[in-house]
Amino acid sequence: MRLIFMGTPDFAVPTLDALVEAGHEVAAVYSQPPSRSGRGKKERPSPVHARADELGIEVRHPASLKGAEEQAAFAALEADAAVVAAYGLLLPQAVLDAPKHGCFNVHGSLLPQWRGAAPIHRAIQAGDEETGITIMRMEAGLDTGPMLLKAATPVDRKTTGELHDELAAMGAKLMVKALSQIDMLEPEGQDDTLATYAPKISKVEAGLDFTKPAEMLEREVRAFAPFPGSWFELDGERIKLLRAELAEGDGQPGTVLDDRLTIACGDGALRPVTLQRAGKPAMALDDFLRGNAVPQGASVA
Repeated sequence: MRLIFMGTPDFAVPTLDALVEAGHEVAAVYSQPPSRSGRGKKERPSPVHARADELGIEVRHPASLKGAEEQAAFAALEADAAVVAAYGLLLPQAVLDAPKHGCFNVHGSLLPQWRGAAPIHRAIQAGDEETGITIMRMEAGLDTGPMLLKAATPVDRKTTGELHDELAAMGAKLMVKALSQIDMLEPEGQDDTLATYAPKISKVEAGLDFTKPAEMLEREVRAFAPFPGSWFELDGERIKLLRAELAEGDGQPGTVLDDRLTIACGDGALRPVTLQRAGKPAMALDDFLRGNAVPQGASVA
C-alpha cells in the first residue's frame, strides 16, 4: 500500500520500521517540528524524523494541519491509508477523509480505557492487571474511533519505560497485520460508557505524598519511571525514586522506620530500590546509603 506515516516519539519508530520492512511504500512522514535543546539551542529532530531521514523518506513537520494549503498537500500524496502513532496533533476531518481507506491509529491501551495522552502511565497508576494495543480507524473525536484489532499484555510490576518498549513492538506488528487484512476486518464501535481518560503527566503530580497508601505509591513510582520520575525531599535535596517495593512497618507518614530507608506511608511502608540524585546516575539502594546514611526517625517529604 502507499502510506503516509504520522508519528513523533520513540514509541512510533518501531511501527515506521515495520511498515517499511513489510514492503509498504511510505510516501511521506509527518512529525512534530524539531525542538531546540542543548548548548546553542540547536534544532533536534524527533525520533521519527531522525529515523525517516535514515530511511530516505521525505519528512514534513507542519505546526498545524488546519490550513487549506497543508490539507491540499496531504491529499496530493494520494495515499491508500495514513498510519498514526503518537503524532501529537489532532487531524481535521479533511485530513481524515483524504486517504482512500482512511487513517489508522496505534493506541497504547485497550480502548475504550485510557483515551488520551498518557495511557501507559495511567494504566499502571490505576493498578490495571493488563493493558495492550488497539488499532483503530480514526475519527474526529479523541481516540473514539471504531476498533479493528487488539492485543493484551500483563502489567505485572513493569515500569512505564518497560511497558512502553513492549507495547511499541506489539503495536508495530499489529498495525502490519491490520493493513494486511484491511478489507476483511469488521470495525467494532467503542462503548463510550466504559471510557476512561488518560491526561498528560505533569511533573507536579510526580511528587510523592506519603499520606497515601504504600500500594498506591509503589504504582506511582512505576508509572512515572523513567519520566518524569517520582521524587521526595531528603534534607532539602530532591531525590528521584525510580523503583520501590512494599515493606512492613507503620508510623507517621514520611518517617524513616529503619536503616534501609523504609518510609512509613498512610497505610503500610515503602522501601526504595533504585534512586537518583540530581545530576547523578541512577543507583541501587545499597550504593545510595553507602554515601548517604539516613538514620531511623528521619523525615522525608
